[in-house]
Parts: sequence; C-alpha cells; structure tokens
Amino acid sequence: MSPIFLSAFVYLLCAVIAVPIAKRLGLSSVLGYLVAGMVIGPFGLQFVGEEGQSVMHFAEFGVVMMLFLIGLELQPSLLWRLRGPILGLGGGQVLLTALAILVTGLICGLSWQVSLAIGLALSLSSTAIVLQSLKEKGLAGSTGGRSAFSVLLFQDIALIPILAAFPLLATLTPVTGDDHGPSGGFQGWLSHQPGWMNTLLVLGAVVAIIVTGRLLVRPALQMVAKTRAREAFVALALALVVGIALLMDSLGVSAALGIFLAGVVLADSEYRHELEADIEPFKGLLLGVFFISVGASVDFALIGDQPGLVAGIVFGLMALKAVVLFVLGVMGKLKLDQRLLFSLSMAQGSEFAFVLFGFGITEGVFTGELAQILIASVALTMALTPLVMMFDEKILRPRFGTKVTEEREDDAMDEHAPVILAGMGRFGNFVARMLNAQGIETTVIDNDSDHIDMLRRIGIKAFYGDANRHDLLESAGAAEAKLLIVAIDDEERTRQLIETAQKHFPNLNIMVRALSMNHQYQLIESGVDYTVHQHSASALQLAEAAMIRLGCRAHKASRLAKAFAINENERAHELAGIHRDKKAFMDTIREHVGEMERQFQQDRKDYSRDADRAWDTQRIRDDMAGGKDLELNK
Repeated sequence: MSPIFLSAFVYLLCAVIAVPIAKRLGLSSVLGYLVAGMVIGPFGLQFVGEEGQSVMHFAEFGVVMMLFLIGLELQPSLLWRLRGPILGLGGGQVLLTALAILVTGLICGLSWQVSLAIGLALSLSSTAIVLQSLKEKGLAGSTGGRSAFSVLLFQDIALIPILAAFPLLATLTPVTGDDHGPSGGFQGWLSHQPGWMNTLLVLGAVVAIIVTGRLLVRPALQMVAKTRAREAFVALALALVVGIALLMDSLGVSAALGIFLAGVVLADSEYRHELEADIEPFKGLLLGVFFISVGASVDFALIGDQPGLVAGIVFGLMALKAVVLFVLGVMGKLKLDQRLLFSLSMAQGSEFAFVLFGFGITEGVFTGELAQILIASVALTMALTPLVMMFDEKILRPRFGTKVTEEREDDAMDEHAPVILAGMGRFGNFVARMLNAQGIETTVIDNDSDHIDMLRRIGIKAFYGDANRHDLLESAGAAEAKLLIVAIDDEERTRQLIETAQKHFPNLNIMVRALSMNHQYQLIESGVDYTVHQHSASALQLAEAAMIRLGCRAHKASRLAKAFAINENERAHELAGIHRDKKAFMDTIREHVGEMERQFQQDRKDYSRDADRAWDTQRIRDDMAGGKDLELNK
C-alpha cells in the first residue's frame, strides 16, 4: 500500500477523534486538529513520517478552496461597502507590521531584502484559523469579527503583489548558495530567467484568469447545468479549482492567488450558490487535514536546539501584531472588548507563510535553515491562537469589555424587568423592539458592545456579558423576572444557558429560538416552555401573502396560516419524542402530511365562500396583496 494512503487514513481518523474530544473539553476544533497533528507527527508518536508532507501539500487545497469561497462572496458592492476597513485597517496592518519586522531584521544583521521578505510574509495572518474560530464562537458578525474579516481580505489581496515582489527581491539578494529549483522543464527554464520575467508571467496569469472566467467559465457552467447532472457540475467545480492551481504552480507561485481571483470573478454569477454548495464539503474536510498537517510539521527537534530564538520569534511576532492591530482598533473606534478580539484573533502567522518561505528558498531569498526556523515559529503561533482566543474570551473581555453595570443611572441594571432577552442578533432585534414598543421592560444581554451601545441609544436597557454566567443572570434580575427569551445563534451555548436557568431560576418561563428542526426537538425534550423555529413566522407570513395574491381572501389566508402553525407546533412536540427513531419518525411525518391534506380538503368543502367574503372588502384585500389579484381561486 502506498505510504500516502496510510498517512491519509491516519489523518482522517485523527480528525474524527480529535474534534469530538476538543468539543467535549470546550476547546475549538482548530486546536483539536493542531494538537492531534503534533501527537501523530514525525516529532511526536511518529504515526506519520516525512511522507506526511505529501498529505500536507494535498491538504493545502482546503485553504485554496476556502479562498475560492471567500472570493465568491466578494461581490463588487460588498467590496465597495468595506473599502474603508479594507484599505484603512488592512493596509495599515500589513504596512506597519512589515516595517516593524524590517527594522528588527536590520538590527539583527540581515540584509534589507531578506528582512523585507520576512516582514511581508509574517505580516499575513491565518485566514483559515481566524475565520473558523470566529465562526465557532459565534463572533463572525461582531464588530471585531467584521473588522478582522476586512483585514484578512486585504491580506488575501496583498498576497498578489507580495508573490510578485519575491522574484524582484531575489535579484537584489546576495547569493545564498541554495538550489534555485529544477533544472528541466518549464520551471527549470523559468528559474534561470530574470525576476522581472517571473513577475510579468504572474501578472499575465492573473489577467488570463479574469478574462477566462468572464468569457469561458460562465458559458461552461451554463452548459453543464443544463444537463442537470449534479456529478458533472461538481466535477467542473473541482476541475476549475485544480486547473487554476496547476497554472499558478507551474509559475512557481501560490495557487491561492489564482483561485481567489477566480472566486471574485464569479461572485456575481448565477451559479455562485451552486458552486459554494459543491465545494464546501471538500473544503471542510481538507481544512481539517491541513490543520493536522500544520501540527505535524512543528519540528520539536529544531525548537529544542534553539529554544530561545524560536520563543523570541513566536512571542515577539504575536506581541507585535497584537499591538499593531490594537492601535488600529483604537483608530477605527472599536470598543475595548472588540479591540481585544480583533487584535488577539489575528496575532499569528499565516498558512501562506509556508508557501512564501518555500517560494523564497526556491528564488534564493532565504537560506533553508532560516526558512525552517521561521516555518516552525509560524506553526507555533497558529497552534497558540485558539488558546489566546480562549484567554480573551474567558478572562480579558469579561473584565475589560463593556461593563455589566455603569455609573450612569439610566444604565443601571433593572432587577425588576419582567423579560430577559439573551442574544441581540437579527432575530433578537425584532423581539426587543416589539416588546419595547408595547412598553414591556426588557433587559438585553449580549456579548457585542456595539450592539449594546446601539440599543442603549434607542432606549432599550442592554448589558454586555455572557448570559451563561449564573451571576450575570442573577444581576439581571432572573430571580424575579417572568420570562427568559433565548435568541443566541449557537446551539451549544443555548443548551448551556437553558441548563443554567433551569437549575438556578426554576421560576422563569423559558422561550427559545430554534436554529433547526432537530434543535427544536432537542429544546422540547429539554423542557423549555416555548420554542419556535427561527424561520417559521417569516415563512408563514410569505405563504399567507402568496395565497392572497393567488386570489385567496385575506381573512381565510390568515386563518389557514394560523391553523398550519398550530398543526406544526403540535407535530413538533409529537416528533420530539421519536426523532431519534428514524423509522418511526418518517412514518409519523408521512401520517401527519396525509392528515393535514385531508383536514384542509374538508375545510374547503365545508366553508362557505360567501361567508368568507363577508370578512373583508376588496380594498382591504388589495392592500394586503399590494393591489395585485391574480384571480386564480375565484
């Protein structure tokens, strides 16, 4: 059996084991992957050896695919809307970090070319780790999370000129004696050309990708889509990614550059969502293997030989980037807790540093020994990031973020509000404003200080903190409140909050937003007083409006929508008890569907149209339908 297959099996099995253990311990999946890689790697238990590098090269496609998906999300309107944070925060971070490392390198005796190349490589942060960690913690939509995304976006774009600059730096760098690459084939020919030639070829490849994406890829996607063969569309999506990767690899540069641009080119394509759905499973799997590979690549022998140097690079880099980002956060007027999230989440090196250092060796910018020390240091910064973010989440932000209580009288915690609302995202926003409009006092708890300040400005009492904390709930008046409404966008945190509230405040009626049908079944099993699927109300409202536009009387449409909602609620409670028994679950669903159809058919027979018309006038019906009556059911 080929060693790469055995290594791949070990990596995949490790991924299956590491994530559940990490989740059970309350850690991020990224940290689980990294630790697992350290354990099984050639410098740990040696379950995989040097052949594991082949797996890492394969797994880098996970990062490449992630950049493709990021590119697909970057429609021109979004880029324009984020132009300020992208250019201001992102440009400032890369420039200041690179300059600081350049000065440090010069002080240490390195040439300015080598120092600048190291500064540019280390100025980048790990898109994979940061976005995955923010998503897991439900912080991607926070102000700090959005600012981090803007900086990461600039870094991804900056990768283009950085890659193009390396060959130019190589022409100015003193001879290192390293091998400049293969002696045969296109890459062999390319390795003997002047640096400006490589730069022109890279820029030419970028232009070719943009033009080809516009003129050829879209028609190809349309042609394959017409066949309605899902596997053909998946094959085309993967062929697109692999083909561009091969093109960029033949030029000796990172495949991520071309793939990201291809995603941007297709961002406004009608096939964007289909491409996202097809690539997503491969991206998630390969990213996990990539993180394990990063952990396995940490050379503990090299670290043991020069522990002081490696430690200095690791902590010096993380401290430098954190300080630069914190200062930019101050300039960007982020609140303290969001500045901490923003600065500490991106204080590591990037997965692209591995590519840049390898490229630098090939081009003669770095010596192999220097590159290996830097690679080991970057891998350690990536491994430490989940721990740093956990420290920020558990220790720093609760103590130095927006305080639970304020000195101003109108911000004091109201211990007698009848309602406590945990979570102030898009869903909780509607709940809070509706209750506030009716004069119902509501205490809002959220972990985004910008949300808190916005709510305070419009007159809603809101406080920063983690609603899972027993002491914070007590301060919010949970002992005397009547309702706890949970609108947190995370199933695990929702479960923890419910357990805390049920244990310490049994008087509370608990109402919860369910994120999915399975989540709703679990909530019902946990004994909450009321639960609603997050999309049910808006979906029923749309269906009701659709019936009116198709000729159904407004009152009848409203009555049918309410009857459907009652039926769905009853069905959810029945299915909650059997949803783990797949056969009984499906049998009951089929029975319910048939029963609902029979009920509505009988209702249509028994109900008098004349009586229904008496409920509303044509004007009311036209107002409800926007003046459009398709006259289909008259």
